[in-house]
Amino acid sequence: MRIIYNKNIRLNMPETRTIPQRIVVAAHPKLPEAVSEAALISGHFEQQGLQSSHGTFDDIRLRRQIKEGRADLLVAVGGDGTMLRSAHLCAPCGVPILGVNLGRLGFLIQVRRDEWREAIANLLKGEFWTENRMMLRAEHWRAEESLGNWHALNEVVVCRGQFIRPVHLSASVDGRLLTGYMADGLVASTPTGSTAYALAAGGPILPPELRNILLVPIAPHLSVDRAVVLSEGSSVRITLHGSSDAVLSVDGQVPVGLAENDQVEVRAGDYAAQFIRFGDPVYFYRNLTAHMNQNPSIGLPR
Repeated sequence: MRIIYNKNIRLNMPETRTIPQRIVVAAHPKLPEAVSEAALISGHFEQQGLQSSHGTFDDIRLRRQIKEGRADLLVAVGGDGTMLRSAHLCAPCGVPILGVNLGRLGFLIQVRRDEWREAIANLLKGEFWTENRMMLRAEHWRAEESLGNWHALNEVVVCRGQFIRPVHLSASVDGRLLTGYMADGLVASTPTGSTAYALAAGGPILPPELRNILLVPIAPHLSVDRAVVLSEGSSVRITLHGSSDAVLSVDGQVPVGLAENDQVEVRAGDYAAQFIRFGDPVYFYRNLTAHMNQNPSIGLPR
């Protein structure tokens, strides 16, 4: 495992912090314990004299409240997948997110289930800071026609589809060919995503405050097998060669089918995800080392 440290940590820690007054508490819809915990958290905010509403991410009323600018904070109750959904919803609207972990890993979440009362107390005292995390913008091109675009907090992946055979890809950075790949796929990741699929594919771990795109091949065969960290501000264009069965997947959402010579352009997103944090930035490394080699999804004893 390789961790790239950044000693010049850049924080968004303004001297005057705005205390949120209008709170939305959203739970993972398939976690009953998250739904009940969301109700408790919402009630706690109301006891502090704040406006609060709660429900699940499937609740159209809550989603509209965020999109119409009638919320100052979203409290996301669940796991890392819940945080991804929160970022997709809140980042375009500039609404910060406070995560409460009821999931398995919680790489993106600082506050555990038994800590949210203390976290809310610190929030209302202004003892917090806002962490801005880069997102990616991916656009699918076919014969000079744009077929769609998406934003990702973790990664954009071009990979083989249902058939178990490698795909032939090439990657160009800022209009210049970087290299070709014969592999199961290629991951274009944010620093946030460097602890997700990119990590599983053998990539390095990047501090979340960076704004670099990370390229990691998946199971390359007789081709470049090293991850590449692009310069801040660079974009990458991934081209599918041959008639291989391949798909585009953005943050693990429903895959999009690709055809020969299709291209996927990936660059820094138009907005960033904002996470509410407490204490110093070293939380990221403490959280990281606490989770490494302890993946509960495997079912092995710790």
